Amino acid sequence: MRYLIFTDIHGNLEALNTVLNLAETKSIDRYLLLGDLVGYGADPEEVINKIQGIECISTIRGNHDKAVANIDSLEGFNAVAAAAIVWTRENLSDENMHFLSQLPKGPLTVHENITLCHGAPFDEDYYIFGELDAAEAFSYIDTPLTFFGHTHLPFVYSLKNGLVKGSYISGNEEKVVLEKDTKYLINPGSVGQPRDRNSLTSCAIYESEKNKVSFFRMKYDIEKAQDKIRKAGLPPSLAERLSLGV
Repeated sequence: MRYLIFTDIHGNLEALNTVLNLAETKSIDRYLLLGDLVGYGADPEEVINKIQGIECISTIRGNHDKAVANIDSLEGFNAVAAAAIVWTRENLSDENMHFLSQLPKGPLTVHENITLCHGAPFDEDYYIFGELDAAEAFSYIDTPLTFFGHTHLPFVYSLKNGLVKGSYISGNEEKVVLEKDTKYLINPGSVGQPRDRNSLTSCAIYESEKNKVSFFRMKYDIEKAQDKIRKAGLPPSLAERLSLGV
């Protein structure tokens, strides 16, 4: 089986289309989306429609999805993020608001070997930054492989013989071969708003037969996504950060 692993689209249709175009060339069998379809970007309606058109997909909710769907309050969001959430609420159809409200909470086990999280398995809103966070997360995981998002950083954490190691994934088509008797926490990076000072959209492909995860970074039409944000009246900083990768 080949799985496309992607997360944190944040209403960026141009970046999403680039990732889905890649998937079409890779004979993907199943899509695993780790949350935050909306927030920040100017195309939440189009992004949700696109996701709903994908067959063989498993999707969990993110913190922005919850806030837009009024499941969670705006407390804890900065002013720019909160403004984008309010704008997104005002620009989504009732049908797509309902779709967001029905997204399952992580962690979600989709296969005997695979768990999906947005943040951490013990708290869907918690950011896994570093090996101490990963060590705590591993204690809640039964499957050998867990995919998570939320940090917008492509990263691999491994647990073997009680030792946790973390590695930032910086390259395009960088491959990680999964070892036996090892647990993994893997973040594919963000589709719509990378934050590793690299503006290229990010995703990963897991090949179960080869026990391998490949990371991809690709150019997309950032200028078009930025222009849409500005024309929509969203905070200008949301457009500026796309080209900076922050």
